[in-house]
Amino acid sequence: MAHAIEMFLDDHAEAAVHQLWEILDDHGLPSLATLTHRRHRPHVSLTVAESLTGTDLGDLRSVLAESRPTLKLSSLGLFPGAEGVLFLGATVTHELLTFHNRVHAALANQSIKHWPCYLPGNWVPHCTLAVGLKREEVVRATEVLHDFAPIVAVVSAIGSTDTTTGEITSFASGSIG
Repeated sequence: MAHAIEMFLDDHAEAAVHQLWEILDDHGLPSLATLTHRRHRPHVSLTVAESLTGTDLGDLRSVLAESRPTLKLSSLGLFPGAEGVLFLGATVTHELLTFHNRVHAALANQSIKHWPCYLPGNWVPHCTLAVGLKREEVVRATEVLHDFAPIVAVVSAIGSTDTTTGEITSFASGSIG
């Protein structure tokens, strides 16, 4: 089990990602929609940790209530290794990196075991499209999604997702004042 702190996308962007998941499905390819608990929502993870149980999230909630970045999902990418992870890369901006750093600073005094690839300096902001693609499926998925249109997303909510069950605990939703 792990917990992910995730930025969820506005309705328009979420529908656009769902459409990409459907294209993969229509071509007989796995997508995040068909993985594990099947409750995945399009998102960009800010961190993944072994557990957030018992963590004081007061400082984090303050950061999340102040501002949220706009996301531009503008590239199709693949993480190296045997896991076959295909994703939409979020354009890295000063605003996004500052927000990510503030989230991690708000969690710094907690005894959280963050997954190293989500720490500042290592993080590749992304929206996962598929996991577990075989080599030939990666090629096929890239071919069928090659002409996707970049997606501009407003972060509509932020929450913690239990990666085993898909249960989401909301931290912040709606517009920021």
